[in-house]
Amino acid sequence: MSLNDPKWGNRGGGDNRGGGDNQGPPDLEELWRDFNRRLSGMFGREPGRSGGSGGGDGGNRLPEFNFRQFGGGIGLIAAFGAVVWLASGFYIVDASQRGIVLQFGRFLEATEPGLRWRLPYPVQSHELVNLTGVRTVEIGYRGSERNKVLKEALMLTDDENIVNIQFAVQYVLKDPQQYLFNNRGADDSVIQAAETAVREIVGKSKMDFVLYEGREQVAANAQKLTQEILDRYATGIQVSKVTMQNAQPPEQVQAAFDDAVKAGQDRERQKNEGQAYANDVIPRARGAASRLLEEADAYKGRVVAQAEGDASRFKQILTEYSKAPEVTRQRMYIETMQQVLSSTSKVMVDAKGSGNLLYLPLDKLMQATAAAGLAPTADPAQAARPSVAPAAESSVTPPRADALSGEARTREATRNRDRGER
Repeated sequence: MSLNDPKWGNRGGGDNRGGGDNQGPPDLEELWRDFNRRLSGMFGREPGRSGGSGGGDGGNRLPEFNFRQFGGGIGLIAAFGAVVWLASGFYIVDASQRGIVLQFGRFLEATEPGLRWRLPYPVQSHELVNLTGVRTVEIGYRGSERNKVLKEALMLTDDENIVNIQFAVQYVLKDPQQYLFNNRGADDSVIQAAETAVREIVGKSKMDFVLYEGREQVAANAQKLTQEILDRYATGIQVSKVTMQNAQPPEQVQAAFDDAVKAGQDRERQKNEGQAYANDVIPRARGAASRLLEEADAYKGRVVAQAEGDASRFKQILTEYSKAPEVTRQRMYIETMQQVLSSTSKVMVDAKGSGNLLYLPLDKLMQATAAAGLAPTADPAQAARPSVAPAAESSVTPPRADALSGEARTREATRNRDRGER
């Protein structure tokens, strides 16, 4: 409602205490009169009496102060204020928190979870510290990996190369008293300790180790070293994890570094191809060598066994020869001649006999010899034995047809014919 409303303070044109319209705001004049009545009652003045009315000296009479009523009001206000002041000392500690009570700014005690009470301010105060909440600080970047902080990210390796490393550190609180009173800025302490640890580890490592195969090991070593530094400063912080967000060379040499990486990958590929070819050829060569060795061992065993068999057979013949030398000699001679003549084409003719012309069917003998060569007889000793004729006989005893060859028969027949013509 506007202050320029003519009905403000006297809505409806009548008394608000009457039966008029009571839907508007309270009457300011009525409120002021009610306040004056109460104030007059506190100083012992009767309500409804004005200073200028009445007879005698009533117009010049000062109001009497009622100390009893004033004292009672002050006491009530003081009691209410004391209750409110004392009630301000209650506080609640959650299960994930610890309460730190301070007395005139100095540490007094640490409280467990639950409803707690302390002396109100300014005598005592409290701090609530969350012990289970995981806090994270970012080193080398802020918020996103694109928002780089090169002052923190650029580091020098052992082989004098510069790398750009971005990582995050997650930590929790293990001692709220140390966290609040031993260090002014806990997050700054974690950032500085983690950056120091990572720079020390990177400075002792090669660039390829930091960028590729050793990233997890660098993070693990950084977590351990950061925790040792924070414990030396008694920060009350427990490092839970160090995560490597990004590790790469500086942007100014990124293209050259990519070319070097591709060359290294090509080298590894060619090495793998060569290793695969070697794995294919070497087993084959080893298999061939093993086969040759086995064949050589088999040949050696066969030759040795044959030699041993020949030696054993010779010993047996020697034993038989020592028993009957003449018989053994004759048998050996006959067997030898049988073996020799069975593979030659000769016709034996008695030269001391009569010079009659001998007619031999050479073509039949040659065919018989050829057939004998294709299908030898079951007893070659009997077939070859008649081919040996004694020289003392007068008649010509030709050998069997199956033991003579065509060429030898032709030569012997020609020789015999010549003798007959003489």
